[in-house]
Amino acid sequence: MGSNVSYSAKERGENLSEPLILTLQLDAESSLFFNKQRRLYFPKERNFLEAHLTLFHHLPPQHREEIEQEITALCQKQESILLQVAEVRLIGRGVAYKLESEVLQRLHRHLQLKWQPWLTPQDRQKLWPHVTVQNKVTPAQAKELHQHLSATFAPFTATGVGLQLWAYQGGPWQWLGSYPFQQSDL
Repeated sequence: MGSNVSYSAKERGENLSEPLILTLQLDAESSLFFNKQRRLYFPKERNFLEAHLTLFHHLPPQHREEIEQEITALCQKQESILLQVAEVRLIGRGVAYKLESEVLQRLHRHLQLKWQPWLTPQDRQKLWPHVTVQNKVTPAQAKELHQHLSATFAPFTATGVGLQLWAYQGGPWQWLGSYPFQQSDL
């Protein structure tokens, strides 16, 4: 059984008013791969963040305590999640890796139902798990990178190892806490 430790802004006495963002934390090897891709291809002047897989884009900060309680309880029961990195996708003005996992879809749906009254229209939609490695470029640049990455792409697996909570700060995000899943034999 893994430990569930959270070092949160709340514990440090911070009072935030920015929207909260919930992401899936990926294993170290996958994070390294996606971050390398992002450093190579994301416009440097716009690259404020590490590579990430967003689950919820805009959770209300006034419900942070309830959100933290729910994700803490969930993570104590959830084992690591195996994800299939299925393809490279063109997203108009950028490129992302599409990830697939029924377990992740069920986890997301569970949280959607719990938090339904608070969710924005974007967060009420079905989850499209992906990691963006390029964005806010011209459609021609995106198409070129998509062709380049697709030419050598072979599906691979990644592992979701926990959840992370962030506060949006107009570009950069402030890390609020990590909530590891139970360990498994994946």
